[in-house]
Amino acid sequence: MDEVARPQTGPFRRQVLVRFGDCDPAGIVFYPRYFEMFNNLVEDWHREALQFSFTEIVTTRSWGLPTVHLEADFVAPTRFSEVLSASLSVREIGTSSVSLDILLQGPDGADRVRGKVVLVWIDRRVTQSIPIPDEVRARLLAFRVSDKSATVTATREKNKT
Repeated sequence: MDEVARPQTGPFRRQVLVRFGDCDPAGIVFYPRYFEMFNNLVEDWHREALQFSFTEIVTTRSWGLPTVHLEADFVAPTRFSEVLSASLSVREIGTSSVSLDILLQGPDGADRVRGKVVLVWIDRRVTQSIPIPDEVRARLLAFRVSDKSATVTATREKNKT
């Protein structure tokens, strides 16, 4: 935690390789695997961009960051060995919760999965929500989408379906 989070605005981005084990007998990603991809993206984001790793959160501070809401729209199938472009943006920051938008796109740039995730900061010792730590809240703001960009994205998504 000695380092300061790198300045960034906009979504956190990662490439995700679709592995053989991610796919079902039909040769496409088995839908629960997308949720694992979401979770891996959230964990990478905390470690790399927010510089507040799950090790720090869970082991050192005895906090938790459970998912309390999760939804996904499966727009198009993804196949073994494709590389997806993943992006994560902060939609809303509450007292104890953060709402995220996750988008997985195929090599052609087309949406494959659109997700919404809500995480809540908790004290694991008493299983109670706690306010998001100030040091984390400040870092979350760099990934927050503006109302204008959220409207543009929602309009684009509506027109694609």
